[in-house]
Amino acid sequence: MKKVLGALLLGATIVSAFIAYGMYTNHSAKQTAAIEQKQAAKKAEKKTEKKKTPVLKVEDLTYQLKDSRTGQVMKEFKPVHYKDKDVYDQEIKQLASDLAKGIDTPMQNIKMDANGSLTGGSKQIILKEAELVKNLQNLNTKQLDVKVPIYETAPNVTAASAQGIADVSLASYSTRFRPSDTSRNRNVQLSAEAINNVILGPGDSFSYNQTVGERTAERGYQPAPEIINKQLVMGIGGGICQTSSTLFNAIDGAGLQVTARSHHSKHVGYVPAGRDATVSWGGPDFKFTNNKDYPVIIKAYANVNTGVLTVDVRTSQHAI
Repeated sequence: MKKVLGALLLGATIVSAFIAYGMYTNHSAKQTAAIEQKQAAKKAEKKTEKKKTPVLKVEDLTYQLKDSRTGQVMKEFKPVHYKDKDVYDQEIKQLASDLAKGIDTPMQNIKMDANGSLTGGSKQIILKEAELVKNLQNLNTKQLDVKVPIYETAPNVTAASAQGIADVSLASYSTRFRPSDTSRNRNVQLSAEAINNVILGPGDSFSYNQTVGERTAERGYQPAPEIINKQLVMGIGGGICQTSSTLFNAIDGAGLQVTARSHHSKHVGYVPAGRDATVSWGGPDFKFTNNKDYPVIIKAYANVNTGVLTVDVRTSQHAI
């Protein structure tokens, strides 16, 4: 009987153990499933968050174009066509050109007065359009400030460097005009006076239009024949191209660097063919740079009695 009872007790114990193990296993499985379910839910939540976070694009942002000299904002710019390279390049080149028109200022050269003192002069201001275009081509989403590269260059002349500057002639050139043509001669005379005694230091640039200024009746310029589209027509300031052409031949003889020159649409008689330099206000300009390592002075004189215009490029004896 005891053996039977013992066997029954052992069997009950084994059954209880199996039941307990089954219950534990089932509970553990439920816990594991719950953990896995939570982890899956977190992953899904992260994916959803990623989908909700917008991806920044250059074309969606607004950039501030800042003056490289002062840091001031010049313009706000939204590059909506950034992905369309051809359209975008055209757009930013036009933008650079428009900004430059309001910034670029030619150098106003220093002059020597009748007492030998230096007078006038103002710095050249240039917006480097190609550099700005490059900056706008390389936009990113982290830097919203864009540098507008603006450079200033003051005339490179001092009282010391101008000592004895008119001592030696580097090159001189003369042209002739009719003394009887008083209106035209007055224009030649006025433009010669405008360029007379201009001093260019090493690296300084010269603009004929900037130096002579606008040719108007209020400034004393007279109606005289000028060449337009191969025709002689009357215009205020006719004849000033003789001054610019005479100047060209003088500075070319002195070895200075010509940076802008245009020909007339028909031959002019005061210089050989191909040796002219036509100019007009708001149109063609005659420009050059002093590429020497010493300053030079321009001497110009129109003798209305003899009908001779002379331009002489000079410097100091010790400079050469």
